[in-house]
Amino acid sequence: MTMTHFMDLVHPAAGTALISEWLTGTPERSHAAADAMIDQWAAAETPSALLAQHLFISTAGTSLLFYAQWTSDEDHLAWARARRLEVVSRVDTLVPGIERPGLNRTRLHRSVVHDAKRRPGVFAVTTMTADDAENTVMAAPGLLGEHIHLTTDGERAIVVTEWTDAAAQEAATTDGLDVKQYTLHHAFLNDRPGSLPLRRR
Repeated sequence: MTMTHFMDLVHPAAGTALISEWLTGTPERSHAAADAMIDQWAAAETPSALLAQHLFISTAGTSLLFYAQWTSDEDHLAWARARRLEVVSRVDTLVPGIERPGLNRTRLHRSVVHDAKRRPGVFAVTTMTADDAENTVMAAPGLLGEHIHLTTDGERAIVVTEWTDAAAQEAATTDGLDVKQYTLHHAFLNDRPGSLPLRRR
């Protein structure tokens, strides 16, 4: 499936990028949870501080990845205290037993685009130390771009890479590195406060 470039998903006014994973277990549960979450977003009023919300499904079908961009962490926390439980609990009613390892508050630190012409077939996500991310120079056939996010404590980096296809990414993976592959399922850029255009892949 042809997808958009990662930089097309980045909102220029974002003050924070929130990255979180939901472990669902099976492709059926992943799609059910993803569609239920999108329905919840569509039914609710979109906070003006929510600038972008993107949802990815792992190629293995066992997890979801959320990439949300807000004006600030404070704005997100204010919304989360008031509304998050209501939104998530409805999804949990439909798809019980979802595991959520935690939310990573990050900033997009650096992006390198190697090939802006070809569209990615898969996104790969891995976590490493900030030092390793800074010192690792990636160059591999099929690598289209890499985007380093640093956590707010500056200790860890979440690296999102774009690849032509899954095989190219797998051929370049270093032994011992935990990498998950995802495809884009839903993309939303809040260009008009209060609206939520749905763009499903």
